[in-house]
This record gives sequence, structure tokens and C-alpha cells, in this order.
Amino acid sequence: MAQTSPVHTHETCEHTNITSVPFSNINIPMDSVLAVDEDIPTIDFLMLFSDDPIQQSKALDNLSNACDEYGFFYLVNHGVPDSVIEGALEGIADFFEVTKEEERKEYVKSSPADRIMWGLNSHAGENREYLKVVAHPQFHCPAKPASLSEALEEYFKRFQDVKIGLARAISKILGLEEFYIEKFFNLKSGFDVSAMNVYPPNFQSKGSIGVPSHTDPGFFVSLIQDVNGGLRVLSHKGKWINVYIPRNAFLIQIGDHLEVLTNGKYKSHIHQVVVDNNKVRRISLATLHGPSLDTFVIPATKFVDHFHPLGYRGMTYKESLEANGHHEIEVQSCLEQLRL
Repeated sequence: MAQTSPVHTHETCEHTNITSVPFSNINIPMDSVLAVDEDIPTIDFLMLFSDDPIQQSKALDNLSNACDEYGFFYLVNHGVPDSVIEGALEGIADFFEVTKEEERKEYVKSSPADRIMWGLNSHAGENREYLKVVAHPQFHCPAKPASLSEALEEYFKRFQDVKIGLARAISKILGLEEFYIEKFFNLKSGFDVSAMNVYPPNFQSKGSIGVPSHTDPGFFVSLIQDVNGGLRVLSHKGKWINVYIPRNAFLIQIGDHLEVLTNGKYKSHIHQVVVDNNKVRRISLATLHGPSLDTFVIPATKFVDHFHPLGYRGMTYKESLEANGHHEIEVQSCLEQLRL
């Protein structure tokens, strides 16, 4: 498979606030609590690298369909032990239970150089408490409790093989050289940020929205949670779908910068969190796996031709994260401005 080069243009996003990014030609029911239960593709990670060429081909076909038709899927047989996943969720619970709010306020956003950030939102538009940390290329975490940093460091270490494996498999199904995405995004120095979210039970929330509709920057997002319910994603057909992640599986969601790289062939999907059906507190761990901060992201030439004109302007990952006046640690989308 031939290498392909990015098409270079360079422009910085305008500093405007956006809360969501619409798909073309879809009338989106924004922040709707109406969603349906539909099957979401399940990808067997192990089979993507099977020694049996028939099994591997079938698994890659399934991955291709999931990326083309959905933009999100469940990942099973990924090699991250159940104990590591459960330990990460328990460590997050410990942080929010053991520390006092006054202690957590030490991590309120204060500087563009922040590598740990805490926040609490309780209003009609958003209901959650969260902790964000830069997980890669250097791991950052609050010192207390020790159970959090120990559990998260092991979780992120184990997930690196999954990230690289998905990069190679997605490169293959796109018809690219196997190591293309890994090299292009410079994933060895990729800027990964994890958001640890605590959503209240419905009787404590001030509205139905946990997190409003949005897309996420980066290559892809991986997500685990302790209790199912609340997360829903918008299909390419404009339908909200409830997410019920199988035990110790990952939900994988295509990020903004894979959409840019493929010139819109793959879409970064819109998703939201609602809390009105929460009977108990719910914890999730969402990690945004990005290119290195200095990677200049633009559509690859393979995806640009007379029938598919250049659809996105290029900029470094750092520039895109800082667009709209945000700091890197906030990992906010500027996909609307990236589109031409």
C-alpha cells in the first residue's frame, strides 16, 4: 500500500464559542433526551491481528463498516485486564470520596500550562464534577489519594498497545501503509487527556443534561464507565442511540482529527450525556487520544480529488486545542472552524 502525503494549507481557527458541531445535511435534535436502543458494532481487537487471514480479513471488514457507517463501536478482547479497568474506576471513586472539595479546588483552571484541571458544573446546561489530567506523553495526576495515580498509570500504560493497534488496523482499512497513522500523528508523543466525570443521580441534578452535545478533538476517544445509561451518540442518519457498554469493554469514538485526515470519509460523531434517568451516581473515564501537539493535521492526498475537494484547513494540534480561547488541558473541539 502506497504512502500518501497531507495536503498543506495553514490557518488558525477564529475565536468563537461552539457547543456542538452539526453533520452536513442532518437536522440534529440538540440536547434531546429522546434516544433509541439500537445495536452498536462490536469489534474483536484480537481478531484484527489474527494469524488466520480469513478471520483477520473479516475483523477488518467489520472495523471498516463500523467506522464508515457509525463512527463508534465497542472494543472487546483488547488485552487490558478486567482488574486494571475496575481499578481505574475505583481509583476515580476514591479521589472524589476521600478528598474534600476545597482540596480539589487546587486544580481549578489557572494557566495554559496546566496539566491537571478540576471543575464542578451544576446548572440546567451541565451537571457533572470532573478531573482532567494529561496522561501522555508524560503522566500527570494528583498526589492524593495514591490509589488514583497508581491505578490510572497502570491503565494508561496498558492502553498504549490498544491505541497503536487501532492506528495500524485503521490505516489498513483506509488503504494506507500500516504505520501511516501512527507516524503521521506521531502517537509515540501523542497528547492524551483523560476526563474523569462524576454525574449526579437525577434527584440531585439541576436539569437533564450531564454534558451538552459536542464532538471531541484527536484521533479517537476511549471510554469506560461504572454504570450504564446516560451516554448517547448521534448516528450519521440523525438518530440518537443509547450506549450500553459491555462489561470491561471500551467504547471507541472517532475524533475530529481522524475526520480531518480522511477529508470527511470518517466522521467525528456528536454525543451527549443526560442524567434524568440516573438512579445513582455514575462515573466515567473518557480519554482523548491525540496527535503530538506539534503535528500539523490536514487531509491526506489519498482522500482529496476532483470529486472530493479539500474540505478542511490545516493547523497544528496545539493550535486547534487553543482555538476559541481554550487551554490544551480542556481539549475542546474547533471542528466547525476547521471545515472549509
